[in-house]
Amino acid sequence: MSISQANPAFSLDLSIVLDRSQPRGLRAQLEHALRAALRSGRLGPGARLPPSRVLAGELGVARSVVVDAYGQLVADGYLEARQGSGTRVRAHFTIPERMSAGPEVRFRSGYPDPGTFPRREWLRHYRATITSQPDASFHYPYPEGTLELRRALAHYLGRVRAIAASPEQVMIFTGFSQALAVLSRALRRRGHTRIAVEDPGFSYHRRIVAAAGLEPVPIPVDDGGMDVGRLWDLHVSAVLLAPAHSYPSCAVLSSDRRIELLDWAQSSDGIIVEDDYDGLLRYDGLPLGALQGLAPERVVYGGTATKVLAGALRLGWLVLPSRLAKDVVREKFFDDLASEALSQLALARLIEAGDLSRHLRRVRPLYRRRREAAVRAITRYLPEAEAVGVSAGLHLFVRLPAGCDEEKLVDTAAELGFDVEGGARHWADRASAPPTLLLGYASLSESELERGIATLGTAYALTNGTIPPTAAAVSRQPVRL
Repeated sequence: MSISQANPAFSLDLSIVLDRSQPRGLRAQLEHALRAALRSGRLGPGARLPPSRVLAGELGVARSVVVDAYGQLVADGYLEARQGSGTRVRAHFTIPERMSAGPEVRFRSGYPDPGTFPRREWLRHYRATITSQPDASFHYPYPEGTLELRRALAHYLGRVRAIAASPEQVMIFTGFSQALAVLSRALRRRGHTRIAVEDPGFSYHRRIVAAAGLEPVPIPVDDGGMDVGRLWDLHVSAVLLAPAHSYPSCAVLSSDRRIELLDWAQSSDGIIVEDDYDGLLRYDGLPLGALQGLAPERVVYGGTATKVLAGALRLGWLVLPSRLAKDVVREKFFDDLASEALSQLALARLIEAGDLSRHLRRVRPLYRRRREAAVRAITRYLPEAEAVGVSAGLHLFVRLPAGCDEEKLVDTAAELGFDVEGGARHWADRASAPPTLLLGYASLSESELERGIATLGTAYALTNGTIPPTAAAVSRQPVRL
């Protein structure tokens, strides 16, 4: 809806679209749209907004939706409402400035620094793959993956993650996401109907298993990991979890719960799907061995090259119990025949030459320093928040004070050029999620982390009304965490 077309008395060209199918309410959508217009300059100082009754009629919503949205922006200091003159943008409203020089730092939670990718080593091994492989290697690969990579992974994971597997049990996929989708379809074909998942847990994984025809059953996660005691009464036959480092909460499954989980699988003939997405990136204390090594015929172990090398390298793997292997191979064949083989062969060489281990020895101290810089900055600029999950991985899970408006904080941070992810979408019931943030730190320098989290502190203060909006007009390079 364009306001200038809807009512010529208002010299604005403001398109607002409200979607009733979205989880975000209509008032929140309208407030977000108006904030975006303010941020872009389409609503400049002194601009007059339509009366609430007019805008409500044009949008087809209750007048209270518009009144509440206007009221929130007035309370935040963006708008002013005067008797007889309607609602206007504050005359002294200042759009937060941003530095134009230099590219924006882009990052998503849980991704490694792409600048650390071992290009020289990868090129050497890829070139050797091209030149040394016989012509027969350039035929279509097998669905299971190349024997070279399966053999290399079986040996390497057995050494560093305590996996008990032969090469025949290892299967290669185009990332763990595909592995989970293929496995879920195989489980569904075998008669499984419900799978327990962590709550909070990676929202994309819930959608993957649901798309495969399995019902995801959320089980709460606390500081000791998934509350596995609830499995006994839920009538589920499989469970998906990340015991070494739950995402996004960073919780580690306690030793008592590990034992109980294995007992449940044995007693109920259940399947445990172990997502070990960042098990190789631990910075403090002794690494935790994988569950799979304790019950190879009860646990499907999943891993990926994405977290340790680069998101562009779409290679993941499963270590399968023998009873599942045939069904999973069948589903993989019908999915895409097989994953690309040349990168598999190059990765196998990278592992066997020791270059993957050397790469990890290089990046672990780097990520540890960045993690520590992020924690220091949070302590300084967000003293009311709590950062957890600092012993491993590529992100911090930040718990905000009760009553903090997570969605508003994320929007306000965006106005200041700071793109941060709220945690609510990872809860099964988004409306009941406590306010949290996910801060990825691996791709940012220590100075960028300091500057970005300082900006986040300003956004937090703005959200809570402790400083006027004009105080946020600072020159900072936008940073994404």
